[in-house]
Amino acid sequence: MKQVKTSLRKAVTMLGMFTFVMLLIPSLQSCKKDSVSPGPLAGSNFRTFDDAMHQLWADHMQYTYMTVDAFFNNSAALNSQLNRLLKNQEDIGAAIVPYYGQAAGDQLTTLLKGHINGAVPVLTAAKNNDQAALNTAVANWRANAQQIADFLSAANPNNWDQTHMRMHMDDHITKTITYSVDLLQKNYTQASVDYDAAFNDMMHFASTLSEGIANQYPAKF
Repeated sequence: MKQVKTSLRKAVTMLGMFTFVMLLIPSLQSCKKDSVSPGPLAGSNFRTFDDAMHQLWADHMQYTYMTVDAFFNNSAALNSQLNRLLKNQEDIGAAIVPYYGQAAGDQLTTLLKGHINGAVPVLTAAKNNDQAALNTAVANWRANAQQIADFLSAANPNNWDQTHMRMHMDDHITKTITYSVDLLQKNYTQASVDYDAAFNDMMHFASTLSEGIANQYPAKF
């Protein structure tokens, strides 16, 4: 009988401790929630900004493809497509003005327009089958891409590592050349495949940009 009472007393004690712990858990969870602030990537302001950044670079890809195709295969549409593409570079430059200022936005726009205009000698040499001119034009095009990468890295070195940004931009050049050759050859099936690869990489680049800005300026998000 004594052993039964002892066991019962232990059970009651354990039950009391279990009840106390269960009552304590919500309080601990509440304290945890109160003490941890959401990061800049968690709010609706970031989601809106991120969507806008992705749309800008999706437009960049779409109008680049359309301009290249017009250059090779539909000269009547070329000026309209090119003008829309150049406007996109202005829109991208304007997107960073709230964070880096007007001068920085203007500089990025200038670099990006150089990126677009630098494609013309590449496409011309490819169309003329001039290998020497093509080599020079591609080298110049890649140099401009490195300037864009370096500009971005200098603006946000903690989030946009120079080597990483250079890799992104150089890969963008490579993939653009790949689907451009497809368009020159009127191989539209392969052009779609190669464009998708270029587009997916650019969407990753857009995420890198939006997340980098939000992490650099969390108070704005």
